[in-house]
Amino acid sequence: MASLLQRRGVSSLLALLAGALTTLTFAPFDLWGLGPVALAVFYIVLQHINMRQTLWRGWLFGVGMFGSGASWVYVSIHDYGNTGGPLAIVLTGLFIVTMALFVMLPALLHRLCAASKLDIVAFAGAWALGEAFRSWAFTGFPWLFLGSAHVSSPLASLAPLGGVYLVSLVVSLSGALLARTLISRHWWLLAPLAVLWLIPLALPTQWARPVGDDVTVSLVQGDLAQLSKWTPDGQRDAVNTYFSLTRQQALDSDLVIWPETALPMLEQQAMPFLQRVQSTLPADSTLMTGIMQRDQNGMFYNSMIALGDTPGQYRKAHLVPFGEYLPLEPLLGGLLKIFNIPMGNIGAGSHDQPPLQAHGLRLGVAICYEIVYPDLVRQRAKNANALVTISNDTWFGHSIGPLQHMQMAQLRALENNRYLLRATNNGMTAIVAPDGRLQAQAPRFEPAVLNGTIRPMEGLTPFTKTGSWPALLLALLMLLCGGILRTHRRDQTAH
Repeated sequence: MASLLQRRGVSSLLALLAGALTTLTFAPFDLWGLGPVALAVFYIVLQHINMRQTLWRGWLFGVGMFGSGASWVYVSIHDYGNTGGPLAIVLTGLFIVTMALFVMLPALLHRLCAASKLDIVAFAGAWALGEAFRSWAFTGFPWLFLGSAHVSSPLASLAPLGGVYLVSLVVSLSGALLARTLISRHWWLLAPLAVLWLIPLALPTQWARPVGDDVTVSLVQGDLAQLSKWTPDGQRDAVNTYFSLTRQQALDSDLVIWPETALPMLEQQAMPFLQRVQSTLPADSTLMTGIMQRDQNGMFYNSMIALGDTPGQYRKAHLVPFGEYLPLEPLLGGLLKIFNIPMGNIGAGSHDQPPLQAHGLRLGVAICYEIVYPDLVRQRAKNANALVTISNDTWFGHSIGPLQHMQMAQLRALENNRYLLRATNNGMTAIVAPDGRLQAQAPRFEPAVLNGTIRPMEGLTPFTKTGSWPALLLALLMLLCGGILRTHRRDQTAH
């Protein structure tokens, strides 16, 4: 077996396949136990190789991971981005091979500690730090974090303790321990592996408590065709659909929520219709909806507004590069025009916007892509007793993208022990309990109203109080321990 793995082609293929295996850990497959297995294979193929091979196999692992787990990018570019098939394939390929470069970082960091007796610890720290770097660099792409797959696994209680990075840290350490056990045949290493998975079972998943009365909520899902949504006919259909669904199934609710850009028009145009709907609701009820706003300077904002006794607004603060704004516009603007790639031009809201309020709820808001950022949502949750996210996952089509998106939203609810209301245009529309589990869910790809109840939650989880820094500091210490021991061992050998 050892000689077989030393063949470059075999190890390279294993790195690629191990990366692809990670996709099965996420929704809709939910085979979270394969996460440590994938990283065990990755650890093994990184053994006893030079720097060039380390970077190559790290990149191949990334190609496998993003090529399978983020394949929905093609659907967004081709089906809804007005981009031809060949160009969409090229752009999707460029996205995959570029994102794969980020996996070279943990492979490189592990390589620097590979001769240490604690290289399994360093490997885990390197992986967690690599995920954190990917969530930050170039505005970040925190998708396919291995910890996101563990909403319902034995490791779930680690999420409110230290967030997704702590869960990823334990998953990667489990993979390294499993690999080292197979390599060295030191079966006693299974003991610390078992401890890693047993200790979380004794930890609480709930650090916050419900207070106050139940609040009835209705999440309205219009299921409108994206490609015709912004036409005059599409605008009329949107108005009729959302008004009709609300009048028929949501009139008795304390809070009614429509999804991101539910009405495909600016706020000024939509306001008469929204006020009409608000007037049909009970006096103390609130209507919230996603809407496009334009300020006096002509800047557009992807927003959520609240009507009723406590009106308010939230403007999306973390925008999607190349989707809502163009990085390096002087350099890239002309290139996108040549290829006929459409671009948005949307402004960003501030990062310290207050929660929206309705019927005793203080709602921390995240619009679409924002929900995948753990520390952004954590900042919203500090001043809120519930969370709400609206999204237009129509861009993902029938791919696995919306299911992954939903799973990450569930983890945000678990990290902060808050009820989370998720209203989307065509699914996944759901009410998430504070333990991250789906309390109720609307059917996908059809008009629907999801009715349910939630309660305000008071109290902060350790993660909500401190954020990701404790977990990342632990990861850094683990990496440094491996590096220091390797340096010490090298110095002893030299003497």
